[in-house]
Amino acid sequence: MAIAEVTIIPIGTGSTSLSAYVAQMQRVLQKQEGVEYQLTSMSTIIEGPLDRILAAITALHEATFEAGAGRVSTSIKIDDRRDKPSSSEQKLRSVREKL
Repeated sequence: MAIAEVTIIPIGTGSTSLSAYVAQMQRVLQKQEGVEYQLTSMSTIIEGPLDRILAAITALHEATFEAGAGRVSTSIKIDDRRDKPSSSEQKLRSVREKL
């Protein structure tokens, strides 16, 4: 299972507030099958098969345009570990065990 961190920034919105866009993106994520997600204060973490993650990110990117953004900047960081099962929780647990 892959893990992605995605940050989508709508540009040309006429406001510095982005929470309405973030809320809409969370609604879009609720409709995506085969992925789990977690909103953080700076980005969203998406876990699942890589093809599902990329489909979800595409849906988020497009939804931002549909919500009225004139330009969209999307940053993606992907951790795709295939030698053993991985998840955000497993990664955090591993660090906690070492503290």
